Amino acid sequence: MPKVIFLPHETLCPEGMVVDAAAGDNLLEVALEAGIEIEHACDGSCACTTCHTIIREGGDSLNESSDEEEDMLDKAWGLEVDSRLSCQCRIGNEDLVVEIPKYTINHAREENH
Repeated sequence: MPKVIFLPHETLCPEGMVVDAAAGDNLLEVALEAGIEIEHACDGSCACTTCHTIIREGGDSLNESSDEEEDMLDKAWGLEVDSRLSCQCRIGNEDLVVEIPKYTINHAREENH
């Protein structure tokens, strides 16, 4: 069972967190179920970049990004080579190390409804 290691984020998980996941799980859903409130303004439909993450380790085990995801990522704040939209990531068999960027393109954080 792969582990997802979320690096410390100032507001979302100040201490960082290690979460068990299953191959095929969606990265955004794993984070949300663990109480890490990654923004997801489009509800995971690949229509925004608020769930932008940077995969520091284990990215080769994720599903490949689609052209739609790549096009959307071009709009993300702090884009890096290993950037992915967490709503589009399916976890593979390897552990992941995930960084949540400090900022998103949203001017204000949306709260859960």
